[in-house]
Amino acid sequence: MMKKRFEQINQWSYAMLSGYLIKWIFLGSLAGLLIGSASAFFLYSLDYVTSLRVDNPWLLLLLPIGGAFVSFLYYKYGKSSTKGNNLIIEQIHGGNESIPFRMAPLVLIGTLITHLFGGSAGREGTAVQMGGSLSEGLGKLLRVKPLDRKILLICGISGGFGSIFGTPLAGTLFGLEVLAIGLISHQALLPAFVASVVGNITATSLWGVTHLHYPIGEIPALSLIVLLKVILVSILFGLTSRLFSELTHALKRWYSYFFANPMIKSAVGGVIIIGLVYLLGTRDYLGLGIPLIEESFAGDVSPFAFLGKIIFTSLTLGAGFQGGEVTPLFAIGSTLGNALSGWVGLYAPFLAALGFIAVFCGATNTPIACFIMGIELFGGEGAVYMFMACVISYLFSGHTGIYTSQEIGTSKHPWLLFPQGTTLAGAKAVTKKKPKQKTSE
Repeated sequence: MMKKRFEQINQWSYAMLSGYLIKWIFLGSLAGLLIGSASAFFLYSLDYVTSLRVDNPWLLLLLPIGGAFVSFLYYKYGKSSTKGNNLIIEQIHGGNESIPFRMAPLVLIGTLITHLFGGSAGREGTAVQMGGSLSEGLGKLLRVKPLDRKILLICGISGGFGSIFGTPLAGTLFGLEVLAIGLISHQALLPAFVASVVGNITATSLWGVTHLHYPIGEIPALSLIVLLKVILVSILFGLTSRLFSELTHALKRWYSYFFANPMIKSAVGGVIIIGLVYLLGTRDYLGLGIPLIEESFAGDVSPFAFLGKIIFTSLTLGAGFQGGEVTPLFAIGSTLGNALSGWVGLYAPFLAALGFIAVFCGATNTPIACFIMGIELFGGEGAVYMFMACVISYLFSGHTGIYTSQEIGTSKHPWLLFPQGTTLAGAKAVTKKKPKQKTSE
C-alpha cells in the first residue's frame, strides 16, 4: 500500500515538473522572441545614428537640444519610467508599481538621441528596460500570477542582456545575480536561460545581428609573480568601478541640486560635454566607446583614456541622458588594462580582457555573470585569471554600484552588517560595525 502511494506521489511530482518545464520553455521563448527582436531593431538603429554622428560632426552642437527634448518626453510622459533599470529591480523585489509599456519606446528614442548627438553612454540599460517593459506587457496579456510576473521580469533582464551582447550564458546569470548582492534566485534559472538563449538566437539568426569579439592574445603561464600582478591590477579595476559608480551618482545629485528643471539640467550637461570636446581636442570619448575597446586589444591607447571615458560618461548620464553604463565600462576597463600592461609587464590584450570584465563586474556586483561573459567572449584558456579578476574587483568595489535598487543580500565583508532589504542607495546610512560576540565567563 505504501509502495503504491509512493509511486503515485512520484508520478504526480514528475507531472508537475513536466508542466513547469513546458510552461517556462513556452513563456521564456515568447519573451526571448520579443526581446531579441527589439534588441535587433535597437542595435541596427544604434549603428545608423552612430554613423550619422561620425559623418556629420556638427551634430554634436545639437546635444543640449537633444538632451532637453528627451528630458521633456520623460517629464511629460515618463512617470515611473524615469527610474529606469531600478524600477524593474524594485518590482522583482516586491514593489507594487506597474512597469509601463511606454518605457520601451521612451528609452529607445532617448538612447538613440543621446548617441546621435554625441553623448557618452551605453546600450545595456536600453535593452534591459525594453526587456522588462515587454515582459510586463506579456505578463498582463496572459494574466500571470504575481510570482510568475517576477520570473518574467527576470526573463526580461536576461533576454535583453544576452541578446544585446551576444552572451546568452552571461545574460542568464546577470538577470539572476543583479537583483541582490550575494544571492541568486535559482527558481528563475530555467526561464532566464530560455529567454536569454532564444533572445540571442532571435537577434543573430532571425535578424542577422553580429556581435564584436576581441582577441585576448597570449595568455601568460601560471606562476606566483603573474598571480601577484593580476591581484594588483584587479584591485585597481575594483577601485575604478567604485570611482565610476560614485562619481555618476554624485553628478546626478549635483545636477539636480543646481538645476531643478530637468530640461535645463540636460541642456547644461550637453553644453559641458561640448566644451570638454573642444577643450581636449578629441571625440574619442563620445558614444559607446567601441573604437577605444578595439584600440585596447590591437595597440596602444592613452594612459589616461580610462579617466576620460569615466568623466564623459558620468557627465552624460548624470545630466539625465538615456543609455546604459555597461559598454562604457567595457571601454574603461579595457583601456585601463592596456595602460597597466607596460607598468606590470603583462600583455596588453590580456590585461585589456581582464579589465573589460572586471570593471564591469565591480560596478554591477555580478562576479559569476562577468566571469561567464569572459569565457564566452575570450575563451576558457585564461579562466583562472578571469575568475580572480572578477572576484577581487567585486570585493574592492565595496557596497557601491550603478544600480541603486540592488539589495545587499549578503555583505561582502563579515565585519559589516546591513538590515534585510537594504539597497545600495541606503547602504551608507546603515553601515555599522559588526558587534563583538559576548564571551561566557
